[in-house]
Amino acid sequence: MIFKLENSVNLRVSLPSKVDVELFVKREDAIHPIISGNKYRKLKYNIEAAKKEGKNTLLTFGGAFSNHIAAVAEVGSVYNLKTIGVIRGEELVSKINDNPTLKHAQDCGMQFKFINRTDFRNKEDLNFIENLKNEFGEFYNIPEGGTNSLAVKGCEEILTEEDSSFDYICAPVGTGGTLAGLINSVKMNQQVLGFSALKGDFLQEDISKFAKQDRWKLITDYHFGGYAKINNELITFINAFKALNNIRLDPIYTGKMLFGIQDMISKSYFPKGSKILVIHTGGLQGIAGMNNRLKQKNLPLIQ
Repeated sequence: MIFKLENSVNLRVSLPSKVDVELFVKREDAIHPIISGNKYRKLKYNIEAAKKEGKNTLLTFGGAFSNHIAAVAEVGSVYNLKTIGVIRGEELVSKINDNPTLKHAQDCGMQFKFINRTDFRNKEDLNFIENLKNEFGEFYNIPEGGTNSLAVKGCEEILTEEDSSFDYICAPVGTGGTLAGLINSVKMNQQVLGFSALKGDFLQEDISKFAKQDRWKLITDYHFGGYAKINNELITFINAFKALNNIRLDPIYTGKMLFGIQDMISKSYFPKGSKILVIHTGGLQGIAGMNNRLKQKNLPLIQ
């Protein structure tokens, strides 16, 4: 897709507190500055399908700081495809220049349609999609977050044979597509742990739609109050992790996951000597937008 993909490197890392397990991070975030981590994986086969169908316009959905919106816009720029982003929040129409994610997407050529939060809930409704086709013409529809069967197929390629020695595979969860792909590709000796970025356990059903094995568990204790909610404790952890390992974590997904892993280690969830592989799903483009919010609240910034 776009560029030759080398197998992402597994790096052994340390946590701010002492641990008695081996912890490695698979640097999927290093694939590309914007089309990184699970976004590359999810878009790979969808772009192939769009090309086979002769579609030169991609339409998708997302919020103000969506990694997915940024990645689709970047793909459109690279492939010379038209891109349309249906964005949750009518109030954002006048705030594009103040929003690093939307500004980047616009600079890549993405056309926006801003809608209110009530209408946004209809994003999977057939009549709603048909109205979008009447407005924009034919397009290849990619769901919010990018999760569909082709996205899961792409995420099944994250793990390689060299990863079979790990006892646990950990990944953050937004829509569930990445976790489903990992579940479908793990070995019999492995368990997958998904760390939900959203409040509640409703993602169980979404993951189960695509998961072909049952060696997985959804961890719902580390959302910090809900999607995009953070506090000083999380910021301190993210910055300490970067200082220790020279790896940036985003505050929405990977930061919360690794915070949770550290807490679970301290509570002896993992047997002593366990080998844990953490999937870094990217999302670093969202740090700039989050730091803008933190500045307004006079909170520490994410390094």
